[in-house]
Amino acid sequence: MTTEITTTETQETFSLQAFDHAQRVAKALSSSTMIPKDYQNNIPNTLVALEMAHRIGASPLMVMQNLHIIHGRPSWSSAFIIAALNASGRFTALKYKATDKSCKAYATEKATGELLEGPTVTLDMAKAEGWLTKQGSKWQTMPELMLRYRAAAFFGRLYAPDIMMGMHAVEEIQDVSSTTPAAIAELNQAAE
Repeated sequence: MTTEITTTETQETFSLQAFDHAQRVAKALSSSTMIPKDYQNNIPNTLVALEMAHRIGASPLMVMQNLHIIHGRPSWSSAFIIAALNASGRFTALKYKATDKSCKAYATEKATGELLEGPTVTLDMAKAEGWLTKQGSKWQTMPELMLRYRAAAFFGRLYAPDIMMGMHAVEEIQDVSSTTPAAIAELNQAAE
C-alpha cells in the first residue's frame, strides 16, 4: 500500500515511497567525496539538489556542481545559467551586445522568431549598486566577464524563470552578501 499526499494547488501526487527512494539516493550521493562540500554528508541539501535536478530535467551531479549555497541561499553559477539557457532549445545561443562599459544579452526565441533582449548592465550600474567597489569584487579585475554574467542572469530571469527557479547567480548573491536582507529582497523585487 502506497501512502500518497495530493496538493490541490498543483494536483501533483507526492508518494512517500518515492520520497523514501529519493532519500536513499541522496544518502548514497552525499557519501561521495566527488560532490561539492555543501552536499557531502548532508542528505537534506542533496535531497534539495535532487528535486531541483528533477524539476529542470538535469543531472543531479551537474546541479550539485553548479548550485552554490551562499549565506544559506541557493544560487546558480553564471556558467550554468548560460549553459541551461543555451540547452533549453527555446532560444538561439545567447549572445551579447557589449562595449567596455556595458552589456546586453540577447537571443532569438525559436517558437516565434522574436529577438529577445535583456536589460543593459553597465559599469555605472555596478558602481551605483556597490558591486564594483566591494572588497575582493571580481568587477574590479574582470569587468568584461562580470558584465556578461550579470546580463545573462537578467536575461534568464526575464525569459526563462523556470530555468532560474527564482534564484540569482552566485555573483549576484556575493555582490549583495555584505548588505542587509532588505537589500537582497530589493534585488528580488527588481528582478520580477
